[in-house]
Amino acid sequence: GYTMQMPEEEKYVSTKDELMTELRTLLGGRAAEEVVFGVQTTGAANDIQRATDLARKMVTQFGMSGQFGPMSLSTVQSEYLEGQSYMDCSQDAAAQVDREVRTLLTKVLEEAKALLSSHRNLLDEVALYLLAKETITGDELMQYVNADQQSLPAADEESHPDEK
Repeated sequence: GYTMQMPEEEKYVSTKDELMTELRTLLGGRAAEEVVFGVQTTGAANDIQRATDLARKMVTQFGMSGQFGPMSLSTVQSEYLEGQSYMDCSQDAAAQVDREVRTLLTKVLEEAKALLSSHRNLLDEVALYLLAKETITGDELMQYVNADQQSLPAADEESHPDEK
């Protein structure tokens, strides 16, 4: 499958909590594989790459590191032209960055797995909906999240907006 998140509004500044939520979301597919099937597949590769990039930026560029604090450890050349970043620190510090990024990603993956495990019924309901309809909008998903289990719409009862 493929997950695309549409921004609710144009945003140029994110809080650490928002970035942590984004990390959990990116690792949600891998977490679901492990919770539901007890396996890891190649399907989460791009999400893992994006999560790793974001976690590394949090540690090296955004000053959101417990270990390094507000210290910049990398520099981006031609940032607005999708420039490359390079580490601006010692090899020892770079190795510490790698450890901190790995620790952050492991923590976030465990949080995502715990969240999915605690809401396993909801996960299964949404999976059934997706099997029937193939796509789900944010509003449709929120109906599941906010509804009582008795009033959840069945996938075959609700028409999809594109089906007319």
